[in-house]
Amino acid sequence: MGFWLVLLLALLTCATLSISDPSDEACLTHLSQSLKDPTNSLQNWTKSNFANPCSGFTSYLPGATCNNGRIYKLSLTNLSLLGSISPYLANCTNLQSLDLSSNQIAGPIPADLQSLVNLAVLNLSSNRLEGEIPPQLAMCAYLNVIDLHDNFFSGQIPQQLGLLVRLSAFDVSNNKLSGPIPVSLGNRSGNLPRFNATSFEGNKDLFGYPLPPMKTKGLSVLAIVGIGLGSGFASLVLSFTGVCIWLKVTEQKMALEEGKISQLMPDY
Repeated sequence: MGFWLVLLLALLTCATLSISDPSDEACLTHLSQSLKDPTNSLQNWTKSNFANPCSGFTSYLPGATCNNGRIYKLSLTNLSLLGSISPYLANCTNLQSLDLSSNQIAGPIPADLQSLVNLAVLNLSSNRLEGEIPPQLAMCAYLNVIDLHDNFFSGQIPQQLGLLVRLSAFDVSNNKLSGPIPVSLGNRSGNLPRFNATSFEGNKDLFGYPLPPMKTKGLSVLAIVGIGLGSGFASLVLSFTGVCIWLKVTEQKMALEEGKISQLMPDY
């Protein structure tokens, strides 16, 4: 009885001890180095805490949440953060939620994030991110949320994102995206959640359902015909006016000439 009690206490003690994970340490270290923190919101993000960020379900890092000794959630929102997203974030292999929204982070989304196979929430909205949306995000099969609105992403929306069957929230509005909206995202079939126009609006050169039809660039046929008729009528009026003026001037000249001739004619 005493042996089993000691063993149980040992197991409970081990469960509560913080387990240092070298992958999480590399992930946090490089993320801290890639970001600039002008408001010192991440002042506890230090080397010693990176080596030992969790104690069971408790994190020593603000904005981080632990699960069984591993980082599983990072929420660093509205902290005026600058810099870029480190590709070493892919080392946080237990990460299920990444929220860096409402900062001033720039640069691209690293394609390395495809290694976050447990990622369910990706919110990078309201930053200064640019470049193309990496199609490799489709490798994160558990993604439920992709929110990239209010950035500077360009290029086309990757067709591969339509393969994410768990995707229930998708927002790429107010970027610089172009080309057609993938049918697998704009017109989903079956029981897959559907996304309305608000998920795509604010991209000048993006088109396709569910966005309204694009306005025809340039002048319509009726406008061109109208302009042509108007120009022809204006030309006709100008020509007619010119002829009238010429005839009037010619008539006056002839009258003057006749007057001069009559003065030169002798009286009989």
